[in-house]
Amino acid sequence: MSIIAINNLSFAYGKQKILENIHLCVEEKDFLAIIGPNGGGKSTLLKLILGINPVQEGTIRTFGEKPTKNLSKIGYVPQNTNVNTDFPIKVIEVVLMGHIGTKRPLFGYAKEEIMCAMGALAQVGMEQFAEHKIGNLSGGQRQRVMIARALCAHPQILILDEPTASIDIDGQKQIYELLQLLNKTITILVVSHDISVILNYANKVVHINKRLTEHTLTLQEKTKAHFCEVELFNDIKRVGQL
Repeated sequence: MSIIAINNLSFAYGKQKILENIHLCVEEKDFLAIIGPNGGGKSTLLKLILGINPVQEGTIRTFGEKPTKNLSKIGYVPQNTNVNTDFPIKVIEVVLMGHIGTKRPLFGYAKEEIMCAMGALAQVGMEQFAEHKIGNLSGGQRQRVMIARALCAHPQILILDEPTASIDIDGQKQIYELLQLLNKTITILVVSHDISVILNYANKVVHINKRLTEHTLTLQEKTKAHFCEVELFNDIKRVGQL
């Protein structure tokens, strides 16, 4: 059974059709790259998978059920995770927000939750920054912290929307290498414009521009010294016309 199964999905904001007749299956431990133009429906698709937007036409099933039934199994790292650099919050406090559903406001976090947060920071290589102010970190370091926050819930699926926006090439590679490592145990879905970088790590790519076309990356494509984006889009276009 696919852990995410989407069939005949269409969605509109008012009279503006955003997604049309989408079909997609995501299997356990896939690393799926979602690419496409701005306004093509990528972020809307994520919101539908996460149950943020209600399904209008078609079906979405996560682990065989409606999206809202299994939100605890999905970790989400949204766009624009920049924080107010003047706000005096520590890295460990940001990660602990991943336990927001179990937090006891009057008494703080349990010892087990703090240990879990430190473990998540260790997973992303940021445990030594636990007591640092989040605003003092680089963009790539802050993104690792946000991933750690999502990992606090021990998700089976990790969804990231433009995780490397405004991060330099070296920082992008470090984030994707981290996601590749996490992919050994977690299914990864990433919306990205960093096509030439992310395709070295993903095993599937879908192109969304209202409609969706899927492409499984071959080993030959993934190991090319210089990946040709035009060549990929031509392949996707041919598949979409079949």
